[in-house]
This record gives sequence, C-alpha cells and structure tokens, in this order.
Amino acid sequence: MRLSKRALLGSLLAGPALAQAPYPNRPVRIILPFAPGGSVDFVARILQPAFQEIIGQPVVLENRTGAAGNVGLELATRQPPDGYTLVCGNVGTLAVNPSVYERTTKVVPLRDLAPIGLAGITPDLLLVHPSVPAADVAGFVALARAQPGRLNYASPGAGSLNRLEMELFRDAAGGLDMVHVPYPAGAGPAVLAIVAGDVQALFTTVPSAMQQVQAGRLRALAVTTARRLPGLPAVPTLAESGYPEFVTGSWQGLLAPAGTPTEIILRWHAVIAQAMARPEVRQKLEGGGVVPELLPSPEAFAEMIMREERRWGALVRKAGISAE
Repeated sequence: MRLSKRALLGSLLAGPALAQAPYPNRPVRIILPFAPGGSVDFVARILQPAFQEIIGQPVVLENRTGAAGNVGLELATRQPPDGYTLVCGNVGTLAVNPSVYERTTKVVPLRDLAPIGLAGITPDLLLVHPSVPAADVAGFVALARAQPGRLNYASPGAGSLNRLEMELFRDAAGGLDMVHVPYPAGAGPAVLAIVAGDVQALFTTVPSAMQQVQAGRLRALAVTTARRLPGLPAVPTLAESGYPEFVTGSWQGLLAPAGTPTEIILRWHAVIAQAMARPEVRQKLEGGGVVPELLPSPEAFAEMIMREERRWGALVRKAGISAE
C-alpha cells in the first residue's frame, strides 16, 4: 500500500515523539560545587534517597570543587538542558559570587540557570577552637582587641557568605584586626582546619560543624538566627550577645541549566516537595540544624535569589571585597 505524501510526512514527524520515553529514563546527576562536609553536601545526601524513590531512577551526586563553588556552577551551565544534570547552589554561589568574582566569573545565575526550588535554610555558628580562651562572644572580642593581628579566621573562600559574616562581625565589634585564611574548596576543609588548630575562629553553617561541637572539638559562641536552635539550646544568638541586628544564614536549592523544559522544572519542584514532606527527611535535616523550607514555585525561588544577590552584593561593594 502506498502512502500519500501527507501521511508519510505525518508518520515521520510522529516517529520521534512516539519513541521518546517518559522523563526520566536514566540516572540524573546533581553537581555539588563544594567538597564533602559542608551544608550543600549534607542537604543533598539527605534528599538523595528520597529523590531516587520518587523518580524511580538513580540520582548521582558529584562533588566538583574550586573557586568558592564557581567551578561546579560553571560546569552545570555547560550541560544539555534536558533535566539529566542539575546543580545544588547556595547563597554563596548564587548571591555572593556574582559580585566577588564579577570580573572573572562566566556565570550569571538567573541568566544561565533555571531555579527549581529551595531545599533548606541553614543557620550559621560563630566557632572557636577549644584552645581559645574565650567562653562567649564578649570574651572573644576582648581577646581579639588585646591581640591585634594575632588571631586567624577561616572561610570557604574570599567572597563566601561566611567571610562576609566575619567582616560584618568585625565591623560591628568596632573593627577587629584578624587575619583571613580562605579554604576555597568549601566549608568542610575550613572546619577541618579549625579542628586541627590551624586557625582560631570561623563562621560556618550548623550542619558543617554540629558533630564537632557536640564532640567538644569546637566551641560554639553564638548562632546567627533570631532565636536559639532546638539542637543547640545552650548556644546564644548574636542578638543576645550584644549584636541585635546580626541575623544571617545560608540556604540551598536545586537549579537546572537554562533552557530546561518547564515541565521538567515543575516536575523537580514537585519532587523536592514530596521528599521534604517525608517525616524521616525532615527529622534528619532538622537534626543537623537545617530548617526544611520549600518556596511555592520556581519563580518564588528566583525572586529570593534576586533579593539575596542585591543584599550581599551591596555589602561586597561596600567592603571592597574581590577575589581578583
């Protein structure tokens, strides 16, 4: 039987559509732009098993470190926008780095990436090594004033949120003279450095240091939230410690390469919502100091990124911080 030209054309056009399997039909990779041990890694590894069960495919986590998260973020932007490579970004990579690395970064987050959803908000801690003779924030400030230039503090990079928090704190305390030691691979290496006694102080996320604090290897002087944390009820807030305006914190969320189909973005937003609704997932996140919070839409997450970039970008410019 001979087909008409119209029927033949119709069969050719229908072929690829019929051949496409439902998404996803193979493993999905999530790039983590930092080393293991930080809050991005912590949140992703708690969500991973739930993600796999919900989508019915393996979810592979890949740590790609460097340049305060820029290496992993740039790698994500170069991947096909097909939903098989996502990236877990945070306040540093999405809201701080665009200003700190303005001259060298190739990534404009809201141009090159499609926000999917917020996955958690993580408070930060002001920590010191146990050898530091300061039992509270006032004691630490007095020590730093008495020994200008003698105390070192770590951060996950020159323009990381934790570096900016220390800049805010130093300024609020009257201009403390301390030496910055960056660890661009992430919070994990920075925490290991203070545990080893290589540096004396650090701002970092609760998940990055909770076990070290509980084991007595680090001393938590204050938390950056407006209220004390249930998991660390003895640790005062910075507001309680004499700095009422000091309320900060990090956050983590999923993004895809720009151009990823809207239906895939919405599918993954729903996956995050389903995962975070599971009691065992919420319990693990909260047990590590993460506040599970999902914004109602990808657009709401994009608006949050925009607000945070304006907030931290203004501080970066005011402080004259640059990684170049």
